[in-house]
Amino acid sequence: MSLSEFETRARNWVVDTLTRLEFTAVDDEFDVSVFHDLTEDEERALLDRHRTWQREKFDAGYGALDWPREYGGAEAGTEIAEAFARIDNELCPLPPHELVSVTLHLIAPTIRLLGTDEQKQRFLPRMLRGELLACQLFSEPDAGSDLADLGTRAVRDGDDWIVSGQKVWTSGAQFAEWGELIARTDPDQPKHQGMTAFLVPLDAPGVEIRPIRQMSGGSSFNEVFLDNVRIPDTNRLGEVGKGWSVALTTLAFEREGGSNTANVGGQFSQLVATARRLGREDDPRVREQLARVYLRQQLAAVDLLRDRQAREEGAAPSAIGSVRKIQWVDKLTAVSTAARTILGRNLIADTGVPGTYAWNAHVLGAPGYSIAGGSDQIQRNIVAERLLGLPTEPRADRGLSWREGRQRARERAGSAH
Repeated sequence: MSLSEFETRARNWVVDTLTRLEFTAVDDEFDVSVFHDLTEDEERALLDRHRTWQREKFDAGYGALDWPREYGGAEAGTEIAEAFARIDNELCPLPPHELVSVTLHLIAPTIRLLGTDEQKQRFLPRMLRGELLACQLFSEPDAGSDLADLGTRAVRDGDDWIVSGQKVWTSGAQFAEWGELIARTDPDQPKHQGMTAFLVPLDAPGVEIRPIRQMSGGSSFNEVFLDNVRIPDTNRLGEVGKGWSVALTTLAFEREGGSNTANVGGQFSQLVATARRLGREDDPRVREQLARVYLRQQLAAVDLLRDRQAREEGAAPSAIGSVRKIQWVDKLTAVSTAARTILGRNLIADTGVPGTYAWNAHVLGAPGYSIAGGSDQIQRNIVAERLLGLPTEPRADRGLSWREGRQRARERAGSAH
């Protein structure tokens, strides 16, 4: 069928199915939050609705339109998949949830590229149907923005690996069934070479998950502790010692995933409505900042078209994703700046005027994305080195093993005191 015929059929199916499921829109014109502020029960209920919606789409042939048939996909191509995504975003009233996006757009594609045949058959159909949700077990307290410096250890024990360590800032871990884990398997190799990736069940003995309360109110992030967690080697993702390549693959999908987060936080139209409500739409400073937000939204639309062309040509994720990430965070920052200018003190006091104090949730949440998925500074290093061909940043641990690098860091810290 033609694209227009597909869109008509898909739109009718979405409307009929949402009506049958009794998924109704929440009348909240000014939901501009960046992170959820929900109780655990409310967030679990939201995820259950997402699982139901994903299952309905998958069973009807809409849940994996551009995936191979062997995993339940339709092999319909990027244009068809994006057409359905636009209809879905327009009509489905469910607020987005990061754990769903991480599962479908980051971890599932990583398994598809790097997993064994058994892993692909075991995980992908269930992920694409919404039966299994997975999080990223990457960041650590002692590694900061340098993911390659992670210290969670995995030690071989026959056909198993014994894993101990701590992960932090893990989105959705308290609701996920599985996690993609990067661990240190050889501390005597340079830090980028001694890591291995695993798929770990989060109900395994020795796994403890502690939600972190954010200043914006919710608990989107978690600490995850692993105490002698036994993982079979069949759950290893990729080759031993190649965990950095696995991590880069997942991070590349994350940085190219701006289309999955495009509607997170406040938009230009909501800022304009707020300015008009407060009589600030003619203020020159307000108009200048609104123009900056509008420009960034239009550039994001151009980027989506470029991404679609690259995917249609079969291009692999690249450092262009870091450019996208920088641009998207810049847009969030521009929205926050405009909201502060428009609202002034109304930003921090709930006066009862609709669409005013609600911006507080955006301003408190937006800075988180300057760190999530790699800090802004890390993204700029990637762009400088991989796209512009500039010299690599000097590193004190160059040529050292991870163990030697950690020892050198401790010595420097001791001399500083």
